Amino acid sequence: MQSIKNKETFEEVISSSEPVVVKFHADWCPDCRRMDMFIDDITAEYNQYKWYDINKDEFPEIAEKYDVMGIPSLLIYKNGEKIAHLHSANAKSPEQVTEFLDQVNV
Repeated sequence: MQSIKNKETFEEVISSSEPVVVKFHADWCPDCRRMDMFIDDITAEYNQYKWYDINKDEFPEIAEKYDVMGIPSLLIYKNGEKIAHLHSANAKSPEQVTEFLDQVNV
């Protein structure tokens, strides 16, 4: 998973005509660390997406713009539009994440 380090890269990433998943996280977040333990297997299985992560604390304006209230959150973008959002409360297990990805129609 590639890390997004500036706003320009974020805008470029989400503008892709291919669907991309952006994981919003923070260094202090225990649920984010838990997700880190299983997300690599999911990114390998769901390789139709390009996967990125961004630190919510470093880019609060981006998180606010896309309604990221809790972390970790997975947002799917295509052509600059947010097409799906897995909120933190529903992103605590591999099963919840794969169920979300299975329901997204891109």
